[in-house]
Amino acid sequence: MKTKKIPLLLILAILCMAFSGNSYAQRKSRTVQSSSVPLENATLVGDEKITTPYGVMELQHNYLTDESSQRLFDAMDLQRASQAYMWSTPLVSFVTWREEQNKHYGPNARGTFAVFVSFREKQGIVTANLTTPYFISFENLSKGPLQIEYPAGMTAGAALDFWQRPIADLGLTGPDRGEGGTYIIVGPEDDPKKYEKRGVFVVQSATNNIMWGFRILDTAPEFKSNFVKALKVSALGGQPVQNKLIEGLDKTWSATAYRGMDYWKALHDVINQEPVREQDKAWMAMIEPLGIVKGKPFAPDARQTKILMEGAALGELMARNLATNPRVIETYWPDKQWHNMMGFSIPQITYTKVELDERTVWFYDAVTSSEGMVNPYIGKGQVYLAVKRDSKGNLFRADKTYRLRVPADVPTAQFWAVDLYSQDTRRHYDNGDPNPKVSSVAINSRMPDIKRNADGTVDIYIGAKAPEGYESNFMKTVGTDGWFVIFRLYAPLQPYFDKTFVLPDFEEVN
Repeated sequence: MKTKKIPLLLILAILCMAFSGNSYAQRKSRTVQSSSVPLENATLVGDEKITTPYGVMELQHNYLTDESSQRLFDAMDLQRASQAYMWSTPLVSFVTWREEQNKHYGPNARGTFAVFVSFREKQGIVTANLTTPYFISFENLSKGPLQIEYPAGMTAGAALDFWQRPIADLGLTGPDRGEGGTYIIVGPEDDPKKYEKRGVFVVQSATNNIMWGFRILDTAPEFKSNFVKALKVSALGGQPVQNKLIEGLDKTWSATAYRGMDYWKALHDVINQEPVREQDKAWMAMIEPLGIVKGKPFAPDARQTKILMEGAALGELMARNLATNPRVIETYWPDKQWHNMMGFSIPQITYTKVELDERTVWFYDAVTSSEGMVNPYIGKGQVYLAVKRDSKGNLFRADKTYRLRVPADVPTAQFWAVDLYSQDTRRHYDNGDPNPKVSSVAINSRMPDIKRNADGTVDIYIGAKAPEGYESNFMKTVGTDGWFVIFRLYAPLQPYFDKTFVLPDFEEVN
C-alpha cells in the first residue's frame, strides 16, 4: 500500500500551530505566576504571590522566600513598635517630664519642688491649667518608703506611679478630705502591711519612680508659705528634710513626650528601673526584637533603628487619631462635639481588658490622673471636657475664627476655665506673643476683666482675628498650628452630672 505524502505546506502549518500553542501556554503560565492575589483571597498553599500592605509576599512550595521572610519580619516589628508606642505613652510622658524638669529647674531631690506659676513655666507642662500654681516633685522608692505629713487646707494633691495612675489623692479629694494626714508610700516590691497603723494612710505604688505634688486652691496670700512650712517629707522613720521651692525662674521649657529615638531610649531607661507588671509581660516580648530588653543595653542596629523611627512616628499618628476621634468614648451630650477626656478607670484595667485606647485618648493629650479627675462627684474634683470640632463637625483651623457662648449658669462650686492648646505640642498655644500672658491662651470665670453679656453668658472667641470689642475674651491662633480646648469645671455640681446643663459647641464666625 502506498503511503500518502503530506504536503510540505501542511506540515509547516501544523508545526507553526504547535509552536504557537506552546508559546501561548508558556506566556499564560508566566503571567499567572507573575501576578499576585489580594491578601483576603490568598490560599496560602503551594506557589503563590500575595499582595499585602507591606509588599508582595511570595510562597514557593509553601515556604516564604528569603526576601519575603525579611519583609514580614520588618512588617511585624513595625506593627509592634507602633502599638508599643501607645502602650508606653503614659510611661514615657512622665520620664520626659522628669528629665526636662530636672534639666531646666535643677536636679530633683527629696522635699524639693519645682513651682510653676508664670505663663512660661506652665506652658512647659502638657495641658497644664493656668489658674492654680503647681508644686511638683519626683521620688524613687527603691530604697524604702516615703512619708508625707500633709497639712490641712484647700489643695488638690496627688501621688502617681509612672503609669500615671493615682497612688493616692492628697487634700480635698484624698482620704484626709482636706483635713491633713500622714501618708506612707510603699514601693512595688515592699509589703504595705508592715507599715499599717491607726491614723496613717498606707498606700503602695506599682513603680519605684513616682511623681507627687499639689495645686493650691486657697487664694489667701499667706496660705502658700504656711502650707509649705507645715509640710513634712522624709524617709520612713527619718528626719524631715528642709523643703525647698524652685520658683520664679520663668523659663521656657517642654515636657511634651520625646519623639524619634529619644522616645525609645527613655522607655528602655525606665523599664530597667522598674519591676515588670503581669499585664505588661506580653508587651515586653513584643519590644524585645526591637532591641529594648530589660537588663541589656540599648544598642539597636541599623535595621532596628529604622523601624523604631518609623514606629514612633506611626504610633504617634495612631495616638493622635485616637485623641482627635475618640471612638472608644462617646460625646458627653449626644448632639454636641464635647467629650469627657477621662474615659478610663483609676487602675486603667478592668476584669476583661487593659484600657489601652481609652487611656491613650487622655495621655497623648494630657498628663496625670487622680481620683478627683477620673471620678469627680458633686462639689469635689474636676471635669475635663475637650473639643476639636465645631458645631458642623469640622476640625478647627488656625486661619478661621470661632465663638463659644458659655452659659451663665455653669454648675461649679468654684470656677470654670477654658484653655487653648496646640495640637502639635499639646501644651498651651504659642501664638507668637513676645510677652505671653495667661489671658492670651486661657480664660476663666475668675478674671475681673472678662466681658459678660447682659444675660450673664460669656462669648469666647478663638481664631485669627478678634471681633471688635471682645479683645478681652479672645485667644489668637496662627499659621497652620491646629488647636483644641479643654473646658474645666472645678467642683462640678449636680446639673453637670444629670446633664441638665449643656455646653454649646463652637460656631464658626466671619
